[in-house]
Parts: sequence; structure tokens; C-alpha cells
Amino acid sequence: MAETDKDDLVSLMQDDDIDTEIPGELPLLPVRDVVIFTDMLLPLFIGREKSVAAMESAVEGSKLLFLATQKDPTIENPDPDEIYLVGTVGKILRMLKLPDGRLKALVQGVSKAKILKYTRKRTSYRVKIKLIKEKSTKKISLESEALMRNVREQCEKILALRGEMTGEVGTILDNIDEPGKLADLVASNLRLKTEDAQTLLELADPVGRLIKINEFLSKEVELSAVQAKIQSDVRDEISKSQRDYYLREQVRAIHKELGESDEKTNESDEYSKKIIQAKMPKDIEKESLKQLKRLQMMHTDSSEASIARTYLDWLVEMPWSKSTRDFINIKSAQETLDKDHYGLDKIKDRILEYLSVRKLNSKMKGPILCFVGPPGVGKTSLGQAIAKAMKRKFVRISLGGLRDEAEIRGHRRTYIGALPGRIIQGLKQCGTNNPVFMMDEIDKVGSDYRGDPSSALLEALDPEQNFAFSDHYLNLPFDLSKVMFILTANLTDTIPSALFDRMEIINIPGYTEEEKRVIAETYLLSRQIKENGLKSSRSLSISLGAMNTIITEYTSEAGLRNLERELGTICRKVARRKAEGGKGSVSITRSNLKKYLGVPKFMPEMDQEESQIGLSTGLAWTQVGGEVLYVEASLLPGKGELIITGQLGEVMQESARAALSYARANIESMNIVKDFFENHDIHIHVPAGAIPKDGPSAGIAIATALISAITETPVSKDVAMTGEITLRGRVLPIGGLKEKSLGALRAGIRTIIIPEKNIKDLPEISKNVKRKIEFIPVGQMDKVLSIAMGEFKKKSGKKGRQVSKNENTGG
Repeated sequence: MAETDKDDLVSLMQDDDIDTEIPGELPLLPVRDVVIFTDMLLPLFIGREKSVAAMESAVEGSKLLFLATQKDPTIENPDPDEIYLVGTVGKILRMLKLPDGRLKALVQGVSKAKILKYTRKRTSYRVKIKLIKEKSTKKISLESEALMRNVREQCEKILALRGEMTGEVGTILDNIDEPGKLADLVASNLRLKTEDAQTLLELADPVGRLIKINEFLSKEVELSAVQAKIQSDVRDEISKSQRDYYLREQVRAIHKELGESDEKTNESDEYSKKIIQAKMPKDIEKESLKQLKRLQMMHTDSSEASIARTYLDWLVEMPWSKSTRDFINIKSAQETLDKDHYGLDKIKDRILEYLSVRKLNSKMKGPILCFVGPPGVGKTSLGQAIAKAMKRKFVRISLGGLRDEAEIRGHRRTYIGALPGRIIQGLKQCGTNNPVFMMDEIDKVGSDYRGDPSSALLEALDPEQNFAFSDHYLNLPFDLSKVMFILTANLTDTIPSALFDRMEIINIPGYTEEEKRVIAETYLLSRQIKENGLKSSRSLSISLGAMNTIITEYTSEAGLRNLERELGTICRKVARRKAEGGKGSVSITRSNLKKYLGVPKFMPEMDQEESQIGLSTGLAWTQVGGEVLYVEASLLPGKGELIITGQLGEVMQESARAALSYARANIESMNIVKDFFENHDIHIHVPAGAIPKDGPSAGIAIATALISAITETPVSKDVAMTGEITLRGRVLPIGGLKEKSLGALRAGIRTIIIPEKNIKDLPEISKNVKRKIEFIPVGQMDKVLSIAMGEFKKKSGKKGRQVSKNENTGG
């Protein structure tokens, strides 16, 4: 409605001699989104009741009506204050009633006027008006002439950029010699905002109006130039694409005519075959065909085509329906496990239970087994043995140090170099959707600003969710419910609780010396002989005594890694001897062992050559298994200060304070003078000060060392102890008894004091360990003292403990 075409401009000039006798009162017709200027010819569609009534009233009368723009075009029935006061008197040239009751009228602006008063408001608006006379421009100044010429030129530029410039339009512009009429003509054809157009209409000065129009034209020229450039660029790009498409179609037709097929067609056909062969689920196959269709429409060398091609490669190579058939023979599986692993009866039983249930119910959801134990005990090799027993593929990934969630879920395809997550990559590499999938070091997964991988693992591992695991790269559901996930960890403390709750924990504590000897003779030695190029086992033999010495004096671990390294060292020296021309087999005995391995690295039984005052032996549970922990206590002249060293954590420091409080509370039973603690400082130290230590299980060991120093009673070097102490002397239960007992056995300990409530854990300890170590359960601290310090009661009964200021007692 705001524009007129070139025919309207011609009609405007031809109807210039319209009768302009205008009454002082006229019907008012509010118009929306357009401001009507003098001499402007405009078709109107009228549908509002008041507007229809005003139009009919004007037709019955002088065929003149007042046209004013309403301020808000969204208002259906504007009030007088919502209509601009300045408008244009218009003459109705034609009017037609439409079937829907609306009116179509052709009106032409006659003269500007201003509303003085509303004389009718109900059925239709009727107003008193006052005509606005423009300033006379009988003589046009040089400046006005230049301004008019500039306006004409800018109009022609705009029309030329739009492709609408004709000779007829140029003639119309040249024939207008009044600034006001030129301004109104241009304003009526510019795409001005309603507010700007109304401002122009209200300007009574023709030259001022023309100056304003010139400003609008300058802006419009710039906009039209940019728009024309954009359209030209788009047109060129479309033309190039059409040309390339046309040429490609010609090449395709030529190849077809010659009986050849082009590379793109071959690629599309190959992908189509692969999609069918992959036997995807219907919704995934539909998406694959959609991506293939997109690829066919792309240019072969475009970056988008490369991304689509890589995505299709992943889709067709994923094992959507490829599974290995489970070979479940329980006896055969047991033989396989026994062949590859010595001992570990509890773990083997759990694996055979799973296989038995799997045999009876092939649709069971895969469990999440988590093997927890120190390094080198065979956690990873157990997973390989399970896959071997089930005849399944084996996939292993390491999660140690993983911090980016995208390593599990994959990257979005919008990123450069995007790839699926490690799980999807592993399944693609193995080529089946039901492998044994091992994730090592689950306890060493981290998190940072890139996300939390352990939370992403929940969806992948949980049997209730992983039937539709969505990788960010594929962005399609993949069924992981057939995968048997096995996780490994050294500790469970750092595993997130939500993930820990979904796993079945199987502890692998470590091996005894006898178990290590059997494993070394059966598995490790033969493997190292083979790996180091020795032709047969006859070329090297290790005596029983030498093997025991290697285990006890050259290694100190729960697992077998260092033991295998020492055996590898022997094999390498024998291999060198063979390479230098030596003949005959080599026999390793205790007497010549140092020649091959050097001096012993560990002398555990020599740590305490004799029982000492203020020195007790505790037991610790670490990532590498159980270890002995020595606690020292010394007395110094002072003011009752407690000194704690050895990098002890908060819990161990609290155990030391509890031990001191117990000793002070029982001062009378130990026959110690009352002011003893006020005159002495107590120093408690746990050696290996560079290693952080923490935990409550050293409580009774600290108390024993402290009371030993106070009473000058030595602690038996053959007794180790573990348990938490309370202020009243009760001994509370601890964890990791099996691992601690193995550590004590490696250190030559033959007696272990344990809390009474840990008796339930003794069946878990192997018979071999219980045969060599005596476990003594206790419930109170006084019983611990009587066992660890046999002479305690006799000595403390004979005399009270008094120390001079210059005396320093303890270990």
C-alpha cells in the first residue's frame, strides 16, 4: 500500500486538474501503515465498520474524505487521540463493493489539512479541518534547483539498481518543476517508516521537505547498492553451481554412453551395498540412507562431503548385528582358567557362575565386574582368560588420567577432527557387539572443566540404560547390553559412589610366597625363557632355594611384576652367555644368585634384630598390597607436649592423641608417678617420613609403642598388630585383613593381633597363611599389651616409672 507502480505515476500527473473545492467538514478515514501525500494515487481496501460508513458517506456527498494515519497499526478501532492530526484530503475516483462486504476504492490525495475538531465519533468519524497552504515557490533559487537535480539523480540511481528505471519514469521526474510536488512524489514511492513519512507530511516548507527527502535518498542509495551487490553475488554463485552441475551431468552422460561409470556413482553404489550388508536397525538404516543422499548432492571435493563420507564409514563399519556365538562349556572354561591362573579360586567360581547363568539364560544382561587389587596380581589377564573361555573377542582400554568426557561419549561432528568415544572405537575395532570389554584403572579417572567421564560411564555401563547408548559423534543409539564389561582398580576409595553402586566388587588381595613360587616355576620362567631367545627350558634351571631367595630378598610386593623382571634379568644374562659362545645349561642356586642379580634388595626379617623399647610393628593396607608399619615412641624432658612426625594424616594423628589419653587415664595401673606427663614430652614417629600415611588401624600399635616407652618394657619383634583404639581401650575392627596378613608374612611376622570383630574375615585368608601366622583376636587394649609385652605386668608391678630430666628413653 505504500508504493505505486509507474502506471500510478502517469495517472497522478494526468489527474492533476481535479476540482479542489473542499468543504470545511469531511468524513474521516483512518489508514494503517501508510501516509498519503498530495497527488498520490492509492487503492484502499476498507473493512472496518466506521471506515465503511465514512466511505459511503463521502460517496453520497462530495466524494471527498479526510485520510489520516493511525499511530499504532495493530489497533482495530483507534480513538481520536490515536490518530495523527495532520493528513490529506482525498478524492474518491472509483469504488467497488466486494462479496465479503468490504469496499475497494481508488483515491487520490488533493490537499494537506489538519483536524480541528471531531464532530461525530459513534457510527463513523467526521471532522472539521483546516487546509494547510504551502509556501509559495514562484521563483526557484539556484540552491533549490541543485537540490531538485540531486534528488532526481538519486531517484534514477535507486530505480536503476532495482532494475525499474525506464524512460517514461525519467520524463515524469524531469517534468516536475515544483520542490513540494517532487518531494511528495518521491516520498510516496520510498519505503519510509510511518513516523518518518508523517514527519515529512507535516513539513509545510517545500524546500525543507525536499532537503529531508534528499537525506533519506542518500541512505537508500547506499542500502540499494549493498543489496544489489548481494543479489549479484548470489546470482553468480547460483550460476556457477548450475554450470558445474550441468558439466558434471554431461560427464556422467558421456561415461554412461561409453559404458563406464564415474567415481561418484561407484562410491554411492558401494555405500548402498555396505548399508544393506551392515544389517542396521530400521531407524539407523534410514538415517544412513539420508546421509548418503546428502553426500550425493555435495561436490566431491568439498569439506562437507569429506565429513559425510567419514561419518558413513563409521556407520557401515559398526557391528550393529555382528555377534560372536558364545561357546559355553563349564568344564572347558574351568580348565582354561586353571591353565592360565594359579589360585584365585573365589574369582574363578564367580566367573563360572556367570557362565552357567549365561548358558541357561542367553538373554541375561551383562554384569559389571570390578577386579580390585594391587598391581601385578593378574586383573587384566583374568579378563583375557574370560574372553578366551567364552570364545569372545577381547577389548581393553585404559582410563587412567582420563579427564575429558568426550573420550567416553565422543565429539560432536561439527568439530574438526571429531571422533566417536573410546567405547565405540573399541567395538568397531573388534568387529562384534558382544566382546569382553575391559576398562583398566577406573579408580584413576579425573574430572575438570571438560566434563566428568565417570558420570558419562554410568550410561555406558548400567544394564538398565546401555541398551540405547548414544555417542555424540554417531548421534544414534547403540545397544551395549550384550557387552560384558570388566573394570579394574587398585582402590575403591576414589571410585564415584554412583558408579561404585552399579559394580560387583571382586577383591584380589595378592599372592603368598608359595603361590608366587608355583606361578614363577609354572608360568613366568617359561615365558621369560621364550621371550629372551633361549631355545628350551633345559638351558636354564633355578633351584627351589634360589627361587625362594628371589621372592623374599629381591622382591617385596603383592603381585608378580618385579618377580618376573628379576627372572627376566637372569634370562638375559644367560642369553648373553649363549651369544658369546658359552655351552651347556645354566643352573641358578643360592650360592651363585648374587652373580646374576647382585646384592639382595630386601631383608625383611632383619628390620628388627631384637625386641626394643618404644618400637612396635603395625600393619598397613596400600595400593600395592599389605605392608608392615613401624611405630616409634621416645620420651624427652619437657612440659607434656605431644610431637607427631612421619607425614601422618589427620586420622592417624587422632589415633596418637587417643593412645596418649588412654595412657594418661590408666596411669595408676601402670604405676607411673602422677606428674610424669607434665614433666615429659612424647615424640611419636612413623619411619619412611617422605610417604604420607593415614588411617585408624594403627591405633593399638601407637598405644603399644607409647606405653612401652613409658614403662621401659620392650615390644616383641615377632608380633604385629592392627586395630583402632578408643579412649576406653576398646579395640575396633579394621579392613584389608587379608592383604595385611600377606604383608606380615613377607616381613617374617609370625603373630598378628587383630580385633575380635575381624574373626569373620579369617575364612577368607588362605590355609597356607593361617598355617604360618597365629592370629590372636582381642577386644581390649590391656590384652594387647600383655601379648606384645610379656613382661609388662611383672615389670610395672615392681616399680613406678620415674625419669630424670637428663634421661631420653625409647626407640
